[in-house]
Amino acid sequence: MEQVKKKISISLSEVKEILGKVDVEEMDQIQRWTYDYVSKFVSIEPKDAKEMKKQLMKDCGLTEDEAVEIVNIRPTSLAELRSFTFGWKKLILAETLEKILKIIKEHS
Repeated sequence: MEQVKKKISISLSEVKEILGKVDVEEMDQIQRWTYDYVSKFVSIEPKDAKEMKKQLMKDCGLTEDEAVEIVNIRPTSLAELRSFTFGWKKLILAETLEKILKIIKEHS
């Protein structure tokens, strides 16, 4: 049994990139379902997703998990963004929310 060496949160775009390197015939059922899903619904390049995640963490003080959630969903309005950040149970200043939206627009 393999041991977990490091745990990181990655975006769906990065999942697509990783699974894209595996022969579909070698995938188990869950990997195939996951690859099928990300192939249909992911529309951002892995490089852009990684950059956006890094920038959200650095410039907006988001955790890795929070940044990945934003990268995956890429809300387009303040109201939509607030609906996600509300669940984080921490106060996000309006100025920070605006900065998050700006970062999303830069990478879209």
